[in-house]
Amino acid sequence: MFDLHKSSLVQTRALIDGKWCAADTQKTFAVKNPATGEVVAQVADLGVNETRRAITAAARSQATWAKKTAKERSQLLRGWFDLVIQHQEDLAQILTLEQGKPLAEARSEIAYGASYIEWFAEQAKRIYGDVIAPPSADQRILVIKQPVGVVAAITPWNFPCAMLARKIAPALAAGCTIVAKPASETPLSALAIAFLSMEAGIPAGVINIVTGTDSAAIGAELTGNPLVRKLSFTGSTVVGKQLIQQCAADVKRITLELGGNAPFIVFDDADLDAAVAGAMDSKFRNAGQTCVCANRFYIHRSVYAQFSEKLIVAMKALSVGNGADVSVNLGPLISAKAVDKVQTLVDEAISKGAHIGYQATLDTASVEQGYFYPPTLLLNVAPESELTCQEIFGPVAALIPFETDEEAIYLANNTEFGLASYCYTRDAKRINNLSDMLETGMLGINTGLISNEMAPFGGIKQSGWGREGSHYGIDDYVNIKYLCERF
Repeated sequence: MFDLHKSSLVQTRALIDGKWCAADTQKTFAVKNPATGEVVAQVADLGVNETRRAITAAARSQATWAKKTAKERSQLLRGWFDLVIQHQEDLAQILTLEQGKPLAEARSEIAYGASYIEWFAEQAKRIYGDVIAPPSADQRILVIKQPVGVVAAITPWNFPCAMLARKIAPALAAGCTIVAKPASETPLSALAIAFLSMEAGIPAGVINIVTGTDSAAIGAELTGNPLVRKLSFTGSTVVGKQLIQQCAADVKRITLELGGNAPFIVFDDADLDAAVAGAMDSKFRNAGQTCVCANRFYIHRSVYAQFSEKLIVAMKALSVGNGADVSVNLGPLISAKAVDKVQTLVDEAISKGAHIGYQATLDTASVEQGYFYPPTLLLNVAPESELTCQEIFGPVAALIPFETDEEAIYLANNTEFGLASYCYTRDAKRINNLSDMLETGMLGINTGLISNEMAPFGGIKQSGWGREGSHYGIDDYVNIKYLCERF
């Protein structure tokens, strides 16, 4: 099933203290290709005891790793980045087999994930302190930054390489060690890039990967173990709230990137061709399974019909199927449950007056074994429909007309989430107003792609705490210590 240049990238055991470990019970779980339903691998199914050992290994390695100079940590991270890029094609194939996204997207994700390793390799040398003017002449005030300590990371299945790299890289750059729990749907990508970290010379115990299906038990150990000083989680808001409660007992530091409900607003003066291209990038990347993808399309009534027609033309060019086929540009959803959820949301919207403006016809012969949903355009969606409140996480674009700027802003902000938003307009004054008024952590202005390693990624309201990437992304991995010296 795997046709790789470096077959050792396929690891099926967990990584603890530099060793590849089976579960104490010898249990395994199946990783399936969502495009075919075939079992890709059987992976070690760990539990609480193995997770505790991983935390202990990380704690034992913490002091030694923290004592390395910033330049030494930087060089090791840079070597890891080089190896990830060198094996980009193999890593992309692993990613496509377990997650389903088309190979072209998988290659992009590997490069995207690697960019965080490269960025934080440089940021390791730029964790600066301060000298502050003292209140008296016989004092000196210094501020230094020190690593938080052992970090726990829990990552999702939709970007299994990038989300892990985005958490591990700043932790290591700051001098922290880490225990990571990848999603059970997609553990192979995490294990593969961890394998390359060892080849790069990152010491045993600095990176530990715990695989398993009992997420609640593993999560409880990661949040409850006092050796863990910080948790970084990407996933649903519901689970995020549970983790906040669990971390409260010993006041752990937390970074949370939670649910999104991104509005995509097209005004009457927009470049409609650019808006359609941005909509395709934002909505249909990874079959709509991204936290920042457009979830609600608010289109000015005067351009509603024209935008819809152009979007249908673009959607008809989508080729749905197995991501391993180079002609495919839209793969499967992650599971049958995900398909059912999308269909339920579509049915509910139709029951409230929406109608299907376009829906692709799937080639049943090629997709009958996989978890596919046809690209779908819903028109005249009621603003109170469930799919305007929940993340669709599927290739469904829901269009809602609006009349005024005030209405668009109200509708966009009428959600408990605030991760990403998108707007298309050529009016500079309007752009300034939207920048001020939209309640969101990130705003794409005349673009549907906003993620990169140099920008602070994160949300407000119930979309999370903290930022990942950019020079802000290392802040949550360091403690600020104030030194007051009297002469």
